[in-house]
Amino acid sequence: MIQTVITQKAKGNVVIANSIRTKMYLKGIAVDKFTAISPDDPATMQKVREIAREFGVIV
Repeated sequence: MIQTVITQKAKGNVVIANSIRTKMYLKGIAVDKFTAISPDDPATMQKVREIAREFGVIV
């Protein structure tokens, strides 16, 4: 879900993708800590949904 937000918002621009990762870190989501096989934490997923909504991304 995190990578989806980054990919949709950045649209292939590496600079924007890095900026989004930084913003997510500042909002409490350690992007590099989570992978596709990480267990789903409801609190983290809710934070990611809220961030996606702020960015105007549908997940």
